[in-house]
Amino acid sequence: MKIVLLDAITFGNTDLSCFNEFGEVEVFDSTEASLTNVRVKEAEVIVTNKVVITREHMQNAKKLKLICVAATGTNNVDLKAAKELGIAVKNVAGYSTDSVIQHTFSMLFYLIGHSRYYDEVVKNGEYSKSGIFTDVSHPFFEIKGKKWGIIGLGEIGRGVANIAKCFGAEVCYYSTSGVNRTEDFQRMNLDELLKSCDIISIHAPLNDKTKNLLDYEQLLICKEGAVVLNLGRGGIINEAAVAKVVDEKNIFFGLDVFEKEPLPLEGPLLHVKNKSRLYMTPHIAWTSVEARDKLIAGVCENIKSSLTENK
Repeated sequence: MKIVLLDAITFGNTDLSCFNEFGEVEVFDSTEASLTNVRVKEAEVIVTNKVVITREHMQNAKKLKLICVAATGTNNVDLKAAKELGIAVKNVAGYSTDSVIQHTFSMLFYLIGHSRYYDEVVKNGEYSKSGIFTDVSHPFFEIKGKKWGIIGLGEIGRGVANIAKCFGAEVCYYSTSGVNRTEDFQRMNLDELLKSCDIISIHAPLNDKTKNLLDYEQLLICKEGAVVLNLGRGGIINEAAVAKVVDEKNIFFGLDVFEKEPLPLEGPLLHVKNKSRLYMTPHIAWTSVEARDKLIAGVCENIKSSLTENK
């Protein structure tokens, strides 16, 4: 069996040796669209994270039996074509839940604690020269007693909710699907949540219901001093609106995902004036060492189960 990994750079230094038990393994750090056809031509199994696999690629790969998506979402594969051509498509779910939950709080603490300012004021010597043992110029608040709104109460959203509750926050949620997920937390409509919450975190998928869910008008109704975190998908928050609101109102944003990745240099988010109100990370919430290990183990398990199914 020939297995081709098309964008292994996204796995970092994760051990990929489990693939060797299945046969010949060809690993590419990244694959441009123009190279996909030639690289998958002899493959029986394709492993892709973000590389798009089209009908043309499948038809070109005459031996192809299985496409393993090294992620939860399968929107980079033409699923209709795969079904028609008898090619199995398998993804991996749940591998990064704990990692994303942890990064949610990491982003929150960085923003509400003014970590960038306080780190710099010590390192640049200003604190040493101040003659005062403390610096209270950038006040921070406690999570206890604050209202935390969660947009998208799936597995990750529920995990964040439970930890926020442990901190003493009052948790509520908005259901992007319209389904009442739980009676453990108060369900609210979107406007009510935005107006009343001190912290808002997004853990929803991108679809027709969530595209530009938070646009300029919605962001303006958020409370003064509110913190808005997007760890769902880029495109749920309008990025141009974020860039505008950051410079107009005292609202803090933490973004780990973007509509186009990597973030374009000409994008509005890289040109805001009030940079201290905007904390951005390069889609890393899912990438803990443990999460990547689970992901690769899940992909290899999918290959193994596919072999068993085809016996």
